[in-house]
Amino acid sequence: MAFDKREFEKKRDFGKQPKKGVYLLPNTITLCGMFAGFFAIISALNGHYLHAAWAIILANIFDGLDGWIARLTNTSTRFGIELDSLSDVVAFGVAPSILLYKWALLPFGRLGWAAAFLFVACGALRLARFNIQTGAPGSKSFKGMPIPGAATVLASVVIFHYEFQTGVPEKNVFFPALTILLALLMVSTLRYHGLKEIDFREKKPFWVLIVFVLILFFLLIHPSTAIFIFAMTYLTWGIIENIFLFLRKMRLKRTEQSLAEKAARGPQEKNLPGEGAEEDEDH
Repeated sequence: MAFDKREFEKKRDFGKQPKKGVYLLPNTITLCGMFAGFFAIISALNGHYLHAAWAIILANIFDGLDGWIARLTNTSTRFGIELDSLSDVVAFGVAPSILLYKWALLPFGRLGWAAAFLFVACGALRLARFNIQTGAPGSKSFKGMPIPGAATVLASVVIFHYEFQTGVPEKNVFFPALTILLALLMVSTLRYHGLKEIDFREKKPFWVLIVFVLILFFLLIHPSTAIFIFAMTYLTWGIIENIFLFLRKMRLKRTEQSLAEKAARGPQEKNLPGEGAEEDEDH
């Protein structure tokens, strides 16, 4: 029998382990987001609150880019997912909590640092739950408010404040209340949407492009106010949408119960005339 060298090489390579390594492009972008979060922490500790807030916004951009590039180049790995979660804890959990604590929660004492820690803890829990659910079939929408969105809301408040005032704000219960609300929204089961629901490879209506141009226009003209408006709109729209979904679910449940009661009464009502006729015959 003739010796087939190609077949021998194929069998020899079959038992080899695949080469280990990481994809540089998406993971480097993830590390850039982590660095932006670290820079935000240092800036907040040094009292440069506006720089810290803009660093969190920059980290949000890197966070969107790394996932988009990983999906586009088909370089998504388990290592990248774990690194992205660690980066999110730093950039969107620790950084905004330290920023808001130093900027507005410090006068509240225990309540201030407890609210800041609650934000970090709920953000970490939100990321852990998301990692478990990754790859599971179902809706593309998020279960609970995404931690980058919650961090953007806090950063946008700081940016919007410095657009019209200077220095740290006065003691106001709005800041711990907002921090606690965002923390609870992250671990809730409310439905929130994200950019991953949009498939950029599919054709979209023309008005979608017009909306994108208008958003870009407002961001270029007045970025601080536009970011604040978009962040607050995202926060309130999610709450309003979930209230509407809850009311619709309750209405459908009541309708099903009423139909079931009518179906249960139907056979009984049909038997009532027959029972009355038998009683009349007996008399």
